[in-house]
Amino acid sequence: MIKFDLKNKILIGITLFSMFFGAGNLIFPPFLGAQAGTSSLPAFIGFAVSAVGLPVLGVVAVTLAGGLDRLASRVHPGFAFVYILILYLAIGPCLAIPRTASTSFSMAVIPFLPDENLVMLVQLIYSAVFFAAAALVALHPEKLTEYLGKKLTPILLVLIVVLFAATVLNPVGKPADPAELYTDNAAVQGFLDGYQTMDTLAALNFGMIVAMNIRARGITKEKAVMRETISAGWIAGIFLLAVYSMLTFVGMTSSQAFPDSGNGTEVLVSMADHLFGKAGTVILAVIFVIACFNTCVGLFSCCGKYFSDVFPKTSYRNWVFIFAFVSMVIANVGLDAILTFSVPVLNAIYPMAILLIFLSCTHRWLGRFPGVYLWSAVFCGVSSVLTVLDQNGFAIPGITLLLQRIPGYAAGFGWLLPTVVGILAGFITGYYRLKKENH
Repeated sequence: MIKFDLKNKILIGITLFSMFFGAGNLIFPPFLGAQAGTSSLPAFIGFAVSAVGLPVLGVVAVTLAGGLDRLASRVHPGFAFVYILILYLAIGPCLAIPRTASTSFSMAVIPFLPDENLVMLVQLIYSAVFFAAAALVALHPEKLTEYLGKKLTPILLVLIVVLFAATVLNPVGKPADPAELYTDNAAVQGFLDGYQTMDTLAALNFGMIVAMNIRARGITKEKAVMRETISAGWIAGIFLLAVYSMLTFVGMTSSQAFPDSGNGTEVLVSMADHLFGKAGTVILAVIFVIACFNTCVGLFSCCGKYFSDVFPKTSYRNWVFIFAFVSMVIANVGLDAILTFSVPVLNAIYPMAILLIFLSCTHRWLGRFPGVYLWSAVFCGVSSVLTVLDQNGFAIPGITLLLQRIPGYAAGFGWLLPTVVGILAGFITGYYRLKKENH
């Protein structure tokens, strides 16, 4: 087979979409709509850039580079090992995977529990079953299209469309005035909201799982695999954009009727209860379980594949079960502490992910100057780490004050200007080196 027909392209794209679309993806758009109110459109445009555009470009960037390891190694092999290891731990067993069970439990089980005293015991049982089921599916990463693309994700999409259609046919109220954060710079705030989904980090890792599913369906030539992987990225982006727009609309129409909603979960609960009564709780429960399960399987697969490649003495199968056990433990006893540690780590490594995507997409022009990768990574990494330290109360005399004066620092873009300086430094040094070699 040289290329997929439209049906297979869509199936692979839906599979990638399902791995992206977890609990956070459900929660952020409706809360954005509820908070932005009448300014939802510019806020959503900003959100779409960071929550859809960057992940899609992430898939494209890694595919073009021949893998995340090869892309990160353009900076330095040592950097590639450390950065990718931190990345997988952060989006894997240390944060994202445990959160899939705890979040789905809070939405799918707690509302139906008759006795609050049973929460801890039931959560233990639920997380054990949840992770065991996800691990069993993840044992065959090349078959995720069959499990996620064909079976679970269509159910998820239908339920979200039902919720959206009910909102359109039975509007709760008009959009309210925007909250303070969205009054003046709704697009910027929307961009930052999308930044929090962390899908760009996942995008750097999901490509290899998508490639495995493409090969399993009959395409083996590397160029054809790359082409179909990129195609899957764009299709997944279309589905993400469509679903995000529906969920944002749901939140926007609720902003006046339910002004006290403190997060996206509360927005969805209020809307579902208003539209469907008790049946709404069941609908939301199914939506959250499927979304979280799909993401969990995707993360098990990419983390297991990476660790089995780097540490081959332990098989892929064993790594998946190790992650399942660790995630179950963290989800039940230590998630809050892990979140306290992991969120700053994620904030520190996220700008680097954006930088690597940019460098991969511009490699045709900047690849002639290897120093661009090293200098930009140094400037980006240092400024990101210093920013995170400042955010957590660790100020470095003189340096932190200088950092705070960088344009965009207050908005969360303090790393951007230093990164540009690093790119320019790498370009200039590389240019003169080439000029010297030519002479």
